[in-house]
Amino acid sequence: MHEHIARTLYYLQVHLLYASVVGLAALILTSIARASATTKYWIWVVTALNFIFPLAAMLDKIWAPHLSWATPLSVIGVFGNAIVENTGAAAVLGTIWLLGATAMLGRLGLRLWAERRHTQASAAATTALEREQDFLAQGVPVRFAATRQTPAVEGVLHPHISLPHGIDRLLSQPELNAVLLHELTHARRRDNLIRLIHELGLCVLWFHPLVWVTGSRLALYRELSCDESVMQHARGGDLVSALAKIANSDDALLLQASASSFLSHRLARLSATQSQPNCLVVNALLAVMFGAALLAGIFATVAHTACCFVLRT
Repeated sequence: MHEHIARTLYYLQVHLLYASVVGLAALILTSIARASATTKYWIWVVTALNFIFPLAAMLDKIWAPHLSWATPLSVIGVFGNAIVENTGAAAVLGTIWLLGATAMLGRLGLRLWAERRHTQASAAATTALEREQDFLAQGVPVRFAATRQTPAVEGVLHPHISLPHGIDRLLSQPELNAVLLHELTHARRRDNLIRLIHELGLCVLWFHPLVWVTGSRLALYRELSCDESVMQHARGGDLVSALAKIANSDDALLLQASASSFLSHRLARLSATQSQPNCLVVNALLAVMFGAALLAGIFATVAHTACCFVLRT
């Protein structure tokens, strides 16, 4: 029994070690200014998935017969065995992890419950006349809600765009179109689903600081990359003026949600992008370098976990 626990703990430690190396590579590479926010966003999406899904630990069973040279990381193995053999320490660490995971799951559950209640209240408060204003934008439902204070995408598997009632009076038609382009990018990419997957992973890996950093980078580049899609349609100026109107609206609640998230970063990026276009060569180089770091991390993880199967056979 202890052997299986020790092996599982060893797998987890090796996986997190090299996932952390990949995360640090993502942190360094995404600091390159000329690369696009969209490229950086997908790098962080892959980084998040790499933390959550131990692909390398699954591959080692397949590759083990061909990796007779694989060697374990003795330091990690000794540390894991020491924890398993010390039942008191194992119980304390297990209890701390369980309490943290439970708290994180409760936090996530409360957020999802609050969002569901808000959606239901919004649907109940919307009048028949307001429902007649609903429409489809590139196949994505767009709804006006009396209880919403800012544009946002709601729903995970079947997303729709929710606009505050009266936003068409606050913004001009070109500005509203720019806001819709931003939200459409969120909806088409299923950003809410990606966010939920990461938050579920965070509930398990709440103790790892790089997983928290990954979440903050995902949130930032999620918004900046959607702004880039607006720039590609030559509506960056309209989005800048729309954000300015939202920020200076008499309704201070407009500052609370996604339309104004990272407002200063978004305005700075929009202004910089207008005068300094992204370099395709930099984007390609960034993707290749991150891909190399990811493959190296996977290979290193396999090399140090497949040894368990080699030794057993």
